Amino acid sequence: MLRKFYNAMMLASSYHAQWEKQMADNILKSRKRFLILIALLVPIFLVTVLEASGKDFIGGKQAYGPVYYTSLIFWGSTAVGFAAGLITGCIGAGGGFVIAPALMSMGVKGIMAVGTDQFHIFAKAIMGTVIHKKLGNVNIALAIAFLIGSVGGATVGGYINRTLYNIDPLLSDAFISIVYAIILGILGFYALYDFFVTRRKAKEGKILSTSIKAPVGLTGVAIKLQSIKFPPPILHFDEDFGGRQISWLFLAIGGFIVGLLAAIMGVGGGFITFPMFIYVFGVSTPTTVGTDIFQIIFTAGYASITQYAIYGFVFYTLAMGLLLGSLIGIQIGALTTKVVPGIVIRGFYALTILAGFVNRITVLPDKFRSMNLINWPKELCLIIAQVGNILFWAIVALFGLWVIFEFFRHIKDLREEV
Repeated sequence: MLRKFYNAMMLASSYHAQWEKQMADNILKSRKRFLILIALLVPIFLVTVLEASGKDFIGGKQAYGPVYYTSLIFWGSTAVGFAAGLITGCIGAGGGFVIAPALMSMGVKGIMAVGTDQFHIFAKAIMGTVIHKKLGNVNIALAIAFLIGSVGGATVGGYINRTLYNIDPLLSDAFISIVYAIILGILGFYALYDFFVTRRKAKEGKILSTSIKAPVGLTGVAIKLQSIKFPPPILHFDEDFGGRQISWLFLAIGGFIVGLLAAIMGVGGGFITFPMFIYVFGVSTPTTVGTDIFQIIFTAGYASITQYAIYGFVFYTLAMGLLLGSLIGIQIGALTTKVVPGIVIRGFYALTILAGFVNRITVLPDKFRSMNLINWPKELCLIIAQVGNILFWAIVALFGLWVIFEFFRHIKDLREEV
């Protein structure tokens, strides 16, 4: 079952990367959208000039403001966005999992890293998505039922993060780090296992391709859920596949889980939506793709604005840095994946996920020590955190350099292909 979930998540990653690439193209290749992007960045560059001149400004060193700002923080977030774009474009997933841990490693509070990541996802989707082209396969009834749940889940997730932060910012950071460590640990170690198994089979000639194909047919769970006719209304979908039906309540429960994780972690939630729709609900791949994109836009928008932005937990300058960096990174990453073997991409996927896992789990001893939950020496806890931080940035940097190297090494082939 775990392999099926993982394969569906990898397939979702591929579709998500295609969507991210299209959004970047829509922004960078459209004069109107590109001018909007420039307009959003102008205040940041003006503040940078003020900073250089030594004048006070909102969020500056001397002036009162909701967040502390320096131009270094902005360019740091741009670098994080660039790395996330490279990872998403080349691997298909993992970029979103890197952003919040990276921002937290830069000193950004966990709740603000989550809120900022959510806002960056929403801003990019609104600017770059051509909705009418992507939502042709969305069943509106399924989407509405799912969004009812995701809004509820996002509300609960945002409330949990804010409540923990109000109790103790250290508790909030520790909670977010624990959630990331658990999820990234499960995904990362299984991805590493899958990489070695796939590579061994490829060498033995037992598999000819490392690509993931869409599943065919319904699972036992999906058949059972679709047979339950209570409570109404019963939603009908996939008429092109013989017609299927399911109670709205199951969609709402699934949406609640996705919204909860998205609001707590600051991700889009697509990594769980896709496997859930295909293996649990029995929805076809085309409908799943459209609905996944649909829910990401609305769930991220709702969570980022109503659960974080209005409470001051969205760092605008960081969000714009993430947006700018990811637009560039996704272009290079998407092109590089055309000239890199699929098995290598699987290996780097596992590596980047595990880097995020190491980054978050190594900060926990110092968090627990600061909350008086353990009595480890402070120096030891700080060394553990520093080692995890160095490993994380080293892996991300090596991956980025490798992608850029492969891009320029094959740039002639890529030009011919274009």
